[in-house]
Amino acid sequence: MKQRSITAIFPGSFDPITNGHLDVIRRGYKLFDQLIVAVGQNPGKEELFTKAERVEMIRALVSDLPGVTVESYDTLTVEFAAHRGAQVMLRGLRNLTDVEYEFQLAMTNRKIAGIETVFIMTSEEYGYVNSTMVRQLALLGGDVSGLIPPSVYQRLRQKLAVRKPAKQNDVPE
Repeated sequence: MKQRSITAIFPGSFDPITNGHLDVIRRGYKLFDQLIVAVGQNPGKEELFTKAERVEMIRALVSDLPGVTVESYDTLTVEFAAHRGAQVMLRGLRNLTDVEYEFQLAMTNRKIAGIETVFIMTSEEYGYVNSTMVRQLALLGGDVSGLIPPSVYQRLRQKLAVRKPAKQNDVPE
């Protein structure tokens, strides 16, 4: 009998990667022969970290997982998946809102590209976390240290120290 090798991609912007993303990666790693964390761009969001910075941070976080690679891409996700020979798209679900959106996306991806989607429910402690919320909280001075890996938190602090926002009292007259 022929051995099959299953390659999955876990696409996202990961700006920044959260503990919830890592949870999905670590659990998905156990399901597939190869898992590619695919770092893309969301044109509707202003990026905090460059793609290269995100790839570098994620690579460091998954270096202990053989069979997990991290790559960036600039095409449609299904085109990237086809180029890499992936048969499966891995997606994390946090709540019912995600289910509706992800269901529509999975059906579209299967119809236009023939790629199947496997969903993993995030662990309960990460069900409310997303990168947009982390960015917004951090930019407003909130403590996001429990929502992202410590190494990412340090990079975030460095990034924000450079981007110090002007205070309301600093408005020129």
